[in-house]
Amino acid sequence: MGDLGVAVVVEDDADVRNLLEAVLSQAGFEVYSAAAGRKGVEVVRDHGANVVTLDVGLPDIDGYEVLRQIRQFSDAYVVMLTGRTEEPDLLTALHSGADDYITKPFRPLELRARVAAMLRRPRPRSLQGRTPAPAPAPAPSSASSSGGGLAEETVLRHNGLALNRKTRSVVVHGDTLPLTRSEFDLLQELLRVGGAVCTKTDLVRVVRGEEDRDDTYVSESDERAVEVHIGNLRRKLHEDPQSPRWLQTVRGVGYRLTPVERERQEVQEQR
Repeated sequence: MGDLGVAVVVEDDADVRNLLEAVLSQAGFEVYSAAAGRKGVEVVRDHGANVVTLDVGLPDIDGYEVLRQIRQFSDAYVVMLTGRTEEPDLLTALHSGADDYITKPFRPLELRARVAAMLRRPRPRSLQGRTPAPAPAPAPSSASSSGGGLAEETVLRHNGLALNRKTRSVVVHGDTLPLTRSEFDLLQELLRVGGAVCTKTDLVRVVRGEEDRDDTYVSESDERAVEVHIGNLRRKLHEDPQSPRWLQTVRGVGYRLTPVERERQEVQEQR
């Protein structure tokens, strides 16, 4: 096995497939490939893939169906590749459980950087078919629900939600939420900064694992991907769009936490 584990390339174009195999092999993966969707599912299953690059347009079943089948037994990191640039394709990929989405033609260095960023972020323990992670332990009595030393706390809390940084689990009213890696990372960042506003560009870098870099290129597609992740997060939290409890949109900028429950009550009473 390669130093970084197993990568599987599912791609029907021989030239692109050979390029992907070379890039991933040079990065340190043991690489296997398939030219069709059904075979790709078998290869991912047989070799226990850690990373999968998946073409959307395949000759038998499309990449979205391949991803759906893979997600039934694997939490491998999946990067979708396609020549299409329409927003619905991006939304479909992320809603289907992809970790990232790259349009063709792509730069090999960009692919390596995206894969490296994914591997720096451990998977949450409550994905498809897995036992949910234990509920977070009680936070120290000095913990605050917003700001003031949150970055040092193991458990971050806000309006009845508890995020455990060590177990990478999120619990709301006793229920563990099945968040993806990106959803967890975005929620953790919003909790970490308390009530501060996170721009979409900031959150793109969080998803990529590049929080400390301010020189990376962020496209409109990257920002739309963040919007999709936030939308999925809100859906899993059962947010009321008229009166959100956790995530607030700052129009034209990004997102922030809603005020703590006590503050919201006081504002409503003043009205």
